Amino acid sequence: MPSQSLARRFLFASISLLFILVLASCGSSSPSSGSANVSITYLTHWSGPQVTQLNQAIATYEKSHPNVTINVHTVPFGNLLTTITTQGNSANGPTIMGIYNLWLPQLVQAGLLAQAPATYTKDIQQAYPASVNSAVQVSGKTYGYPNEVDLYALNYNRALFQAAGIANPPTTWSELVTDAEKLTKRDSSGHITQQGFGIINSWNSGVVHPWLSLEESDGGQLLSSNHQPLLTSKAAMATTNLYYQLIFQNKTTDPAMNQANASTTGPYLDNFANGKTAMIIMANWWESDLQAAMGSKFADVGTAPIPVGPDGTQSHSVSYSWSTVVNTHATQAQQDAAWQFLQWLNGPQSGQNGSSAMGDILMGMGILPSRTTDLQAHKSQLNSPFISTYVAEMPQSIPFPIVLGGDELTTSLQKSIESVMFGQNSPQQAMTQAQSNVGQILSQYYS
Repeated sequence: MPSQSLARRFLFASISLLFILVLASCGSSSPSSGSANVSITYLTHWSGPQVTQLNQAIATYEKSHPNVTINVHTVPFGNLLTTITTQGNSANGPTIMGIYNLWLPQLVQAGLLAQAPATYTKDIQQAYPASVNSAVQVSGKTYGYPNEVDLYALNYNRALFQAAGIANPPTTWSELVTDAEKLTKRDSSGHITQQGFGIINSWNSGVVHPWLSLEESDGGQLLSSNHQPLLTSKAAMATTNLYYQLIFQNKTTDPAMNQANASTTGPYLDNFANGKTAMIIMANWWESDLQAAMGSKFADVGTAPIPVGPDGTQSHSVSYSWSTVVNTHATQAQQDAAWQFLQWLNGPQSGQNGSSAMGDILMGMGILPSRTTDLQAHKSQLNSPFISTYVAEMPQSIPFPIVLGGDELTTSLQKSIESVMFGQNSPQQAMTQAQSNVGQILSQYYS
């Protein structure tokens, strides 16, 4: 039988060993396995396959981070900004938000966005081109992870062109007008059954961006360097007159066929997919929607640079970008978990063949990813017949100005352009009105 002294030594050694093991266990625990449970939400305007892909990526992440739960909430694009601004101030609001970067200055000014911690700012600065970095910055501070870049091109139906005896897509406004007439079909009462050229309405960016792409391809621009509107310029008037000519003089465009819904799809997409619209100016992101709607007939879709106006020297397209940001009203634990997840989601270890999971999701929609490693990983896909035009036109694209009041500005200009489309104002009246209204909006933020 052991002596009492030996028993005490054995007990002391056992306690000491237990204490060491506890310390070792505490010291080796990671945030994913030892931290308290945290639940975060991811708000997006995506739908369908993209949400499925995002949830698949989240499931992979949650396996290695069992203390983190991420729930995806979706709203139509038309409701996204309102949802952010109404729910963002609440502790129960979305933790991660996908935003159109035009809204960034407004949301920062409203105190809704958390500045990226230094570690993530460094990651973003190293992984993305400088021009992309600038789109997620306000006053030199970084507020999110960049993801997609979009720009516009002329989309046309090769089968309809062939039937009309047109060999190539138009490169100038004059050719656009002539081809639109050849491609338009009417019934016995003169009603358009196949429009030569579609002009989107009922969606602010869908109205303004194609109009501005044509205006910039005629040598114009939206704002001066000191934030003054240039909507009564020669190029702005010429672009609006082009719309008037196509709709009311040549009658090769029917506004009733070009409406968009809150999800930025609707009749304008349906009519192009169904062969009732021969040409339309649209962004690269709708590739997946066209593929789903057209099936094997998607092979008929061609893309070409924006036609150049009479005073233009080169084709230009409006470009714009998106990012994922973190709500400053979320708890610190939620913010930490959100930034850690975003770094993983946008990093090359999360996707396939060197791409990030975000890059894979974006390419599934026909959207250009902005991360340098994603562009390299998807190089072969970026050479596809549909997307290659957009890639080639990127160097000539002109970013939409990211200014305070940018969304309000866009909606105001939309209404002025639509007043011409629906016969409420002449081009001169509409652009004079737009100049005044946009000037008043910008004067609230810039002296």
